[in-house]
Amino acid sequence: MSAARRPFGTRHPIVVLRRLRAGVLGMVALSALLYLVVVNRAGEQIAAAQRTRAAIADIQEAHVEAGKANDALEKASRTRAVNLIGPGAEFDNATARVGTLLTSATGGNAAGEQGLHHFQFVQGQLKTCVQLANSAGDDGVVWARDALDDEPETDGADEVRFTGGLMESLEDLREIESTALDEQLRSRWLNPSLLWPLLLAPVAVMLLLVVATGLVVARHFRRYPHPALGVALLATASVAVTTCVLTRVGQDELDDPLLAGEGWIMAIALLLLLGAGALAYLAYRPRIAEYRFPRS
Repeated sequence: MSAARRPFGTRHPIVVLRRLRAGVLGMVALSALLYLVVVNRAGEQIAAAQRTRAAIADIQEAHVEAGKANDALEKASRTRAVNLIGPGAEFDNATARVGTLLTSATGGNAAGEQGLHHFQFVQGQLKTCVQLANSAGDDGVVWARDALDDEPETDGADEVRFTGGLMESLEDLREIESTALDEQLRSRWLNPSLLWPLLLAPVAVMLLLVVATGLVVARHFRRYPHPALGVALLATASVAVTTCVLTRVGQDELDDPLLAGEGWIMAIALLLLLGAGALAYLAYRPRIAEYRFPRS
């Protein structure tokens, strides 16, 4: 065969096909690796976001319980028997519930050290409120109610966070954790503008290699590329696209998300990639064998 008939300059066709096969198999392997990395990291981010979402729900419930504690203090103050019976069982139950919910919510804190500091501050407010209600009679009930529903300070038109009573501080805490939740869901591992290029890059390279293979096979062997090569490309692309689509999760989908890392989805994806590798290998085999063992 003359140099003009050989693809890619003077390189032997079998060498070219072997290199193309290695490149295609490498892209399939890279796709599998990226899939595993993305679903693992994205799964961690979504699990953290779910914990934060649960913490926010606990804080909201704690706010409701704080309101019940305030109502219980108002009812106790009307009885004028605080010195005898204290703030009452309703107040004790509500504040105990607030403490339990705050402890539970701390485990889902997503605001870092600042968030932990705010949790500690709110728990301190709760402790102060309970101490005032139980130790100073009628005056203590008044002071405890102020500690529960005092209005926050303002800086111009804006309220200053964590300068009001317990109920206001719980609202401030909920807002901080909600902001942190939004940041979690904007993580690079959940960001479509980053995931699509990352996961589709190996597919794009694989497509170029498949096209190059088609040119080599058509020019030298006067045949069409093996259909299995196209199937392998489609299988690899389907895994990449499905991963990108399922990895995008919003707040409304956190309760029961369908993730690319789900057990059955992962099993299908890995089987598809394994099949893509096998098909790609088999697609090159007839042409390489034909050149090594030419027909007589």
